[in-house]
Amino acid sequence: MVKLNKIYTRTGDDGTTGLGTGARRKKYDLRVAAYGTIDEANAAIGLARLHTSGTLDVALSRIQNDLFDVGADLCTPGGEGKGKIGKGPGGARLTVTPAQVAWLEQEIDRLNAELAPLKSFVLPGGSRLNTELHACRTICRRAERLAVSLAREEETPAEAVQYLNRLSDAFFVWSRWANHVLGVPEVLWEPNKAASGQ
Repeated sequence: MVKLNKIYTRTGDDGTTGLGTGARRKKYDLRVAAYGTIDEANAAIGLARLHTSGTLDVALSRIQNDLFDVGADLCTPGGEGKGKIGKGPGGARLTVTPAQVAWLEQEIDRLNAELAPLKSFVLPGGSRLNTELHACRTICRRAERLAVSLAREEETPAEAVQYLNRLSDAFFVWSRWANHVLGVPEVLWEPNKAASGQ
């Protein structure tokens, strides 16, 4: 496990940060941007969890832990190196698994079965939880775009990209499900509303 005794190290004062391998990269590096955006998504989930309970809260707690796995996976290029970040129990490489992706698909299918079919695109709104889950979705999509860009430049685990793709879909379904459970009507997109003069 990671042990943090000292919070500031001054090693980043030169504009670089350490990867899980111990190698240094610029803080604007694509790999750093990818796992940094995953960290941002995790913080947004923490905000959303202030308004959740029951099975959704349990699911989001699992997601927060999974996102640390994804971040550790992305901060360790090639899975090699001397660092402990990116290493699981026993020192094995910490990596996203197909089982984590499959679990997300099961969650999507389970909750989507309770929802009415969409007849229009939905807009964030109706309840605070809905909008917070949409914010999580959009941050997750940004992390996915960065991970896909990274995969064009460097070795990147396919499961990490798949996980982020499914997770943003899951946030979409959870946002709809939240309004459904709260009894709040969905906010639907009205094309050309301004042009109609309404």
